[in-house]
Amino acid sequence: MRLIPVLDLKDGVVVHAQRGQRESYQPIHSPLCPSADVYAVIDAFLQLHDFTVIYIADLNAITQQGDNQALIHQVLLHYPMITFWLDAGYQSPDLAFADVANYRPVLGSECCTAEQLAATKNALLSLDFSAHDEPLGEAQLFSDSTLWSEQVIIMTLARVGSDMGADSDKLRHYQQRYPQTAFIAAGGVRNIADVQQLQAMGINHVLVASALHTKAISKADIVNLSATVNAVCD
Repeated sequence: MRLIPVLDLKDGVVVHAQRGQRESYQPIHSPLCPSADVYAVIDAFLQLHDFTVIYIADLNAITQQGDNQALIHQVLLHYPMITFWLDAGYQSPDLAFADVANYRPVLGSECCTAEQLAATKNALLSLDFSAHDEPLGEAQLFSDSTLWSEQVIIMTLARVGSDMGADSDKLRHYQQRYPQTAFIAAGGVRNIADVQQLQAMGINHVLVASALHTKAISKADIVNLSATVNAVCD
């Protein structure tokens, strides 16, 4: 099982994502990290575990209200040992990040077309569902698995930052229909029990933020998870 910490960036700071209501997201201030500074939050994550993959969502870029590209570029340079999965809407980072290799573009269905997905090298697809649990984006992206990356994120925005738990029903539906694809859970993970439940379903990658910030998933939990299942969360 691999836990992948999530950073939501808005106007240059890390914000607390809740239920997809992006206009109301506020700078993070949590038991894990009292600062919304991106470096402080990453360092706090690294105090929990030597994570080698971290997910960044550039909310300004996703909502077409500017971007945090310059800051993200500096973050990539500062943490060369970490691979960053970067969701920045559909705008190619290739030119700005030509001098770094430690990132992978994430294309969310709400921001890209099937043609754009096919044209983006090494892209990781995120199938996005709205705060009202409706598919966001072209229907073809949800049904044509020939377009998909080897792993696909199932992003349920209604569950992000909530106390609802992961969307197990939706994950099971996609697992049963597309058994050849490895799905990544995103949204709703509350604690280590939720992580263990997902693992029992055959989900081996989980995006998580709130449960780390509240310390509902602790350093000891991550160590125990690794030892119990003979896997690593790095």
